[in-house]
Amino acid sequence: MHTKNIFAFFAGAILVSCGSIKPSVNDLATNTPIETTINLSGITNDKAPVTINPGRFTKNTVTYRLPRVIQGTYSVSDFGKYIDDFKAFDYKGNALEVIKADTNTWTINKAKKLDRITYMVNDTYDIETDGGIGKDTPFSPAGTNLEPNNYVLNLHGFIGYFDSLKNNKYKLDVTAPTGFTRTSALQNLSSKVSADGKATTTSYFAPRYFDITDNPMMYGNLDVEEFQVGDIKIVLSVYSPNNVHTAKSLKNVVFKMMEAQKAYLGEVNATPRYDIYLYLSEGKANSPKGFGALEHHTSTVVVLPESMSEVAIASSMTDVVSHEFFHIITPLSVHSEDVHYFDYNNPTFSKHLWMYEGVTEYFATLFQVNQGLVDETEFYNSVMDKMERSKRLNDAMSFTIMSENILKAPYKDQYLNVYQKGALIGMCIDILMREASNGNRGILSLMKELSSKYGKNKPFEDDKLIAEITAMTYPAIGDFIKTHVEGDIPINYNNFFEKVGLEIGEANIKTNYIIINGAPIVSGDPDKGIFFTDSVLENSFWKAQGVLPNDIIKTINGKAVTLQNANTILGEVFNWAPGQDIEVKLDRAGTEILIKTTTTQAYTKGETLKRKENATKTQNTLREAWLKG
Repeated sequence: MHTKNIFAFFAGAILVSCGSIKPSVNDLATNTPIETTINLSGITNDKAPVTINPGRFTKNTVTYRLPRVIQGTYSVSDFGKYIDDFKAFDYKGNALEVIKADTNTWTINKAKKLDRITYMVNDTYDIETDGGIGKDTPFSPAGTNLEPNNYVLNLHGFIGYFDSLKNNKYKLDVTAPTGFTRTSALQNLSSKVSADGKATTTSYFAPRYFDITDNPMMYGNLDVEEFQVGDIKIVLSVYSPNNVHTAKSLKNVVFKMMEAQKAYLGEVNATPRYDIYLYLSEGKANSPKGFGALEHHTSTVVVLPESMSEVAIASSMTDVVSHEFFHIITPLSVHSEDVHYFDYNNPTFSKHLWMYEGVTEYFATLFQVNQGLVDETEFYNSVMDKMERSKRLNDAMSFTIMSENILKAPYKDQYLNVYQKGALIGMCIDILMREASNGNRGILSLMKELSSKYGKNKPFEDDKLIAEITAMTYPAIGDFIKTHVEGDIPINYNNFFEKVGLEIGEANIKTNYIIINGAPIVSGDPDKGIFFTDSVLENSFWKAQGVLPNDIIKTINGKAVTLQNANTILGEVFNWAPGQDIEVKLDRAGTEILIKTTTTQAYTKGETLKRKENATKTQNTLREAWLKG
């Protein structure tokens, strides 16, 4: 899913997409497509009717499931929880016995008589708990939405599978109000308008169940822009409830980002179309709260706050969508058997999250300095931020063991480190490869070589990958992975910075208005509410406004701040940019303090990477190859 979450302070993790499905025995008398329908024009009580017509079975008992875990995520979603009124009917319209085996599984007896299955689907957005991740609902970009003006159709939340028929073709009919805009990368077979003109049914084709789960859709009052980046057609679909942002306003940002990614990747990408679905949350109690993105083979679903400024949303789209797009390298092209033969009900996990998520996050960070989207200082600050965040997690844990056991304690609580230390692992391997090859090879060239050797239809053996990488590169790479990835020895990053003529020193560094060095400058108390901590004095903006530790935040821009809505409102503060007019009311020991001003850039004292004044020619040459090679 990328899956990363842009607000690590506010909640959990976004994850990545995976591969295809292991062949199975066909239990149908014919191999006709499984016919499925979603009736968005028939929604009642916030539930959408679904019908499944599988064709004739040759077995007496069959099992139907909604995914427990979806490909690319490393957490349990249990989409069966959102299914109501599950029924099965024979060819005469009589009900058949259905046994609900567990949260996500229904067993149907007398299956030779089965004509169709029907059920109602609840959406997940409007029942998310505050934080939205790791709670009782799926991460928002993997979730579903059925509000009157917008439908987010992550199809794994609507369409299930029969255990032995995951390789069967699917025909999907989606009926929705005729005036709605529809976007989907699935093959469009036809469209038919109802007799009264109010509803239109669009028919799609999916070669197998994996393609159902791998191709999200968005319907409703959308703003859509289509444009070319080289040989890729980009389809940007935006839903902004209050029309704060438009696809047109974001088009140039996405174009610039995708153009830079294409230039960085070279010929590795052959995707003819890429869809970006952006849902902007308006911050209400029933709005989605898990901000970030989840990637698929040729698309990504993004959820961000609608309140973000243009500058902030441009920055977030660059960080988040670029990460998801880089997943075309791994795991979409380079992946293990665990990913390729994904089990939606009882998955096993690969050892190599350091590569799937870590290397992907590293690419999404490095390409920006490589292509001139950010300067060296900004890139170095990103590296330092990842180091700081990784040290607040378990820095002495085997990444391969964590990856294999990511659904279990204590490893699941360390998942966020795949975006921090995982990216730093990629950086270290990159520098080592540049050093060993006189600057000619790096981790991108390694991933291209692995992609050429394997590719999306050929998985590698999980236990053999490290030996293969060592054979394809240099002994130092194998030693590093065995020590710091398989092993649990923390990395001394200074050794790697020395190689490229960098050193860590103290400086004034840019920060935002709510977090310093990855830690919040506010806290909460049931009696006091939300208040500033001692760290507020380290933020130049708030210090200049005279804010003191223990000042209680009563309102921000007219909105009362409570423990219940703090994540949402502080998420908006996180996205403030210089030049915004703000009004904040504080309570200081019973006295109201009013701050009404225009934001300026906030700074804090901190450690940063910088060039060594006495760096050698060899160090400078290696640094140039690392950043620009």
